[in-house]
Amino acid sequence: MLTLHTADLLVTGPGAAPLEGGAVLVEGDRIVGTGPYGELAAAAPHARVRRWPGVLTPGLLARGADELLERTYYPDDPYEVTELGADPITGAAALDALKMTESRWGNSARRGTQKLLARGVVAVAGRFTIAAVRTAVTRSGLAVVPPAPYAGPPALDPLAGRDSAGEAFHGVMEEGAAARFAVFAVADEAELLERGATTCVATVIAGRLLHRRR
Repeated sequence: MLTLHTADLLVTGPGAAPLEGGAVLVEGDRIVGTGPYGELAAAAPHARVRRWPGVLTPGLLARGADELLERTYYPDDPYEVTELGADPITGAAALDALKMTESRWGNSARRGTQKLLARGVVAVAGRFTIAAVRTAVTRSGLAVVPPAPYAGPPALDPLAGRDSAGEAFHGVMEEGAAARFAVFAVADEAELLERGATTCVATVIAGRLLHRRR
């Protein structure tokens, strides 16, 4: 099935000129075209159309994902919040006190991957040693790439500490590329960098809508 995603502004990659009213045409798990909405709609009149507010960009890459998913515990809301609070738990002593098991790490990682998808993340960089965590990441649809250097502490928001939004983009949107992108409820890249990835309204991986803000 052909799906045409369009937003107020399209940014196809780092340094690319933004296109007002741009769109991305997707077939299966691949991008088959990018450009002005009118042109793509005319070329594919039977495509399903998804209209989004804000800026449509390549999805984001989260660095230090092993730290985020294997050395951070995400309490189960609402069942653990009264006892543990809602904030992620880090630090060897605090994690030891939780008596973590592989199963518990897997459940935490599933909650962590949902938080990443809700921030427009489509790929994670890291090396996972806990089998249940690897399974959770694989099932989430997130691509896994080798660890890469990064400055500062790892963050769920890949835009944190960046000098430009483009530095956090994973790949570019072009014909033949994997259909991995996100939409943010901001006016432009500058506002995206300022307000961060929690402005995400949709995340698409392999052509599938894996997160949509309700």
